[in-house]
Amino acid sequence: MSAHTASAQPADPESFEAKWQLPRTPRTAGRARALLRAQLAAWKIDGDVADTAELVLSELVTNSVRHAYVPAGREIGVRVARRDGCLRIEVADAGSGRPAPCVARADDEHGRGLALVVALAERWGCRPRAYGIGKAVWAELGLPRGQPYQ
Repeated sequence: MSAHTASAQPADPESFEAKWQLPRTPRTAGRARALLRAQLAAWKIDGDVADTAELVLSELVTNSVRHAYVPAGREIGVRVARRDGCLRIEVADAGSGRPAPCVARADDEHGRGLALVVALAERWGCRPRAYGIGKAVWAELGLPRGQPYQ
């Protein structure tokens, strides 16, 4: 799916996902947030869950842009899925490093992104990239019960 398409592709009646390939540029986090907002609106997911999802995605994409030392032209894969009462946000890149939360000092300008993800997500982790080299970092957010997207 191109970076300009923001449609959900249902895997089955209980599971939906969207995927995008985005360039590694300083503007990528903003583009990813816009795509996510459109997708969540299509799924009728809003409020705190949507705001938290945007922040989590932004942090994961920013980490990928800043820390995945890979050849020029490699893209970042973004996958968002909703199923079983949760929203999964996944960012894949060709970098080999595995992220770990760090403790930033009060005057540090960086170093809080993954700590935010850990604090906001119900679960998070890192796995080898499904196709090719690199890794995928993911986070899951709970969806409120009884909503139309359940």
